[in-house]
Amino acid sequence: MIAVMASITIRQLDEVLKKKLRLRAARNGRSVEDEVRNVLRAAADDTGREILENFTPPGKAGQTPRRAPSPVPSGTRRVLLVVGGGIAAYKSLDLIRRLKERDIAVRCILTNAAQEFITPLSAGAIAGERAFTDLFDPAHEFDVGHIRLARECDLIVVAPATADLMAKLAGGHADDLATAVLLATTAKVLLAPAMNPRMWSNKATQRNLARLAADGFEVVGPNEGEMAEANERGFGRMAEPQEIAGAAERLLAPQTRALEGKRVLITSGPTHEPIDPVRYIANRSSGKQGNAIAQAAAQAGAQVTLISGPVNLPDPPSVSVIKVETAREMLAAAERALPADAAIFAAAVADWRVANAGEQKIKKKAGQAVPELSLVENPDILATIAKRKTQRPKLVIGFAAETENVVANAKAKLAGKGCDWILANDVSSRTGIMGGDRNTITFVTDTSAENWPAQSKDGVARMLIERIAKEIAENK
Repeated sequence: MIAVMASITIRQLDEVLKKKLRLRAARNGRSVEDEVRNVLRAAADDTGREILENFTPPGKAGQTPRRAPSPVPSGTRRVLLVVGGGIAAYKSLDLIRRLKERDIAVRCILTNAAQEFITPLSAGAIAGERAFTDLFDPAHEFDVGHIRLARECDLIVVAPATADLMAKLAGGHADDLATAVLLATTAKVLLAPAMNPRMWSNKATQRNLARLAADGFEVVGPNEGEMAEANERGFGRMAEPQEIAGAAERLLAPQTRALEGKRVLITSGPTHEPIDPVRYIANRSSGKQGNAIAQAAAQAGAQVTLISGPVNLPDPPSVSVIKVETAREMLAAAERALPADAAIFAAAVADWRVANAGEQKIKKKAGQAVPELSLVENPDILATIAKRKTQRPKLVIGFAAETENVVANAKAKLAGKGCDWILANDVSSRTGIMGGDRNTITFVTDTSAENWPAQSKDGVARMLIERIAKEIAENK
């Protein structure tokens, strides 16, 4: 191998240097190839690892040699930006700038398809370092560069994350530089999906999204809006660079114990109101959002009590979980869990129950009239805790699951229940929020309504806990 490398090098040298090598080889009684081996060996012995780290092998014809990046100061947060192949790739250039404004060092990988929309030169110029494109790039892979890229970052952002790229990630493919790096990394990965609305709503894409969410991938967006195609509008538009940069910064933030010593009460999931021993009244809540909030609060150092209706989820670690079935059981458990510094009512409590639930299964008989169910109103858990004269938590927070007039209904709920904040969301079937892994929140107070970016339910949980910690700290 060294002989082959040496002969190739010799053929490429100018005539003056060839003559010097021949004279040196003759003086030492060696062939020119052996002399080149000795020169290379001496250089390697003298400089050791340093020569390998700074060595630039010859690139492919027409390729610009790798430029050594500017040294990144110790402690700088590092993002590897993977740019997928979609029209939204043009936004990635602005995203690089937005990340650098936050003192985040950025490296870029461009897929082959991405290079149809933007160039490595433009991405590299803004990032301040060469953009990477090829898994088999001799100027990079001589020292297994894709593994270094996977490890030398604190966060990977994929923007745009196309349907094809998401499918590859869900299947564990590694057939190009981007997917190989994503498979080799242990860093957090933030996806910013971007595609046609029909591609986004396709069952295969949603199945892949669910798989990725279960594997721990974070997601920001997509948003609703105009598409590149004429007369196309819907969900699939990539989140704006500011949103993505903000989500990245939250994921890069060090874990703090901002709620150390605080008590947090959370309700989660549905309630089941029995009709008879077999049937019940319920809703489609999965409990995922409440569980995510409980986990985020525990990670922030809080002593957390989670009162959960029937869900098919593992209990969050480091959380005291109380299992209940009905609204009345949930209210009783919540009152027993007081006092608390903050109470978050994320449970989707059934508004009504059957007045006289059957002790035996109600039988259906041919020719018999359909049984009438007499309903009575369940206790209002949020209002009951918010209006307590004693042991009222400093912060009482409710959720408003709406299908129309989301903000108006949330403001009315805020005033009527007596709570401090409402997290409102549109749970229409088209959104996939009820029972899904993602959420889009409008944060409502008595003075404002703030739209949070579409994101995972874990992301919503972190944003809420950060807001709670800040409010408690400012109002000690």
